[in-house]
Amino acid sequence: MAEPIRILNLFTILDRGGAETMVMNYYRHIDKTKVQFDFLVHRPERGAYEDEIESLGGKVYRMRPIRPGSFHKYEKELDIFFKEHPEYKIIHSHCSELGYYAFKVGKKNNVPVRICHAHSAPTLKNASFISKLKNIFRIYFKNSIRPLTTDMFVCSTVAGDWLFGEQNQSRFVMVNNAIDSQKYIPNDNIRTNIRQQYSLHDKFVIGHVGRFVTAKNHTFMIDAFNEVKKKNDSALLMLIGSYDSALGRAMQKKAEDLGIQDSVLFVGEVPNVNEVLQGFDIFFFPSLFEGLPVSVVEAQAAGLQCVISDTITKQCIVTNNVEALSLEEPLAVWADTLLKYDKGYQHMDTSQAIINSHFDIAENAKWLQEFYIDEYKNNVK
Repeated sequence: MAEPIRILNLFTILDRGGAETMVMNYYRHIDKTKVQFDFLVHRPERGAYEDEIESLGGKVYRMRPIRPGSFHKYEKELDIFFKEHPEYKIIHSHCSELGYYAFKVGKKNNVPVRICHAHSAPTLKNASFISKLKNIFRIYFKNSIRPLTTDMFVCSTVAGDWLFGEQNQSRFVMVNNAIDSQKYIPNDNIRTNIRQQYSLHDKFVIGHVGRFVTAKNHTFMIDAFNEVKKKNDSALLMLIGSYDSALGRAMQKKAEDLGIQDSVLFVGEVPNVNEVLQGFDIFFFPSLFEGLPVSVVEAQAAGLQCVISDTITKQCIVTNNVEALSLEEPLAVWADTLLKYDKGYQHMDTSQAIINSHFDIAENAKWLQEFYIDEYKNNVK
């Protein structure tokens, strides 16, 4: 039997972030006798998904972090890597503009297919001086990676515009942040078990899933929740995502300073987001910017009402369960919107809407698999 085509996916670390979760959804559903995923990461510590990747037959390679001062060493190490691994004819980078060096060195080493995937659309609004300084480098690498990119994958038009430029929209290939919709269908037994596990009995649970990074806007989230708490003492804010960081610790301190620490539950990463969502009463997602957040699609699939910021692309809204508010609105407006649902509602099965909107993984994984196979056939002699 012929060996599968091996795709080299580039990531920073393989934790349970949005892009990583999306790729794992695809990985679980492709035919691994035809296409196999391997990963090149840029952190020494093991990521949350690495055990599963290895169990599925994937390989994980490690490279130094991509940082100023070590670009030259990084480029040399990449050159050695590609010379030692001529089997990789397709690179799929999820490192945004920082995939530049892998594409540059990959092209030099006869890697014909170089897919750059736009997952986010950062904004400089309210950005710090350091972020604005970093943006100078980001602009340079964005402009440099475009001519090296053979395929421009985007999760949304706004993400593609940011990374590739509006002038390249005709080259965008829309790749949905797809999920297995059947795993999210509301289930009373699962909801009961989750609420027992996390002691959520008689609580109005406002939930969020996301990393503790600036873009997720946790400061705003806690301030808005503080307003909710003043009007409904049973309210609880449940935060799913690793909080072992300076920002995570700052948010714990903020909750303490506001006197609401007993009502803000820092859960950390969980392997069963599809089940934990069932314990929420409402989903809260006031991000400063996003590409296309898979968490919002997941929340809708779980039948949850969602309150999100209007900075997030409307392409993620696939049901009638979403309200989008401006971050310029007073906190009281956000609180009142969240409180509209504190008396409960029926969590409906939205799986057909997910399928109709082409966010279900089955058809998307089949498409991606065939894309890789066609690109390999057309470019590898």
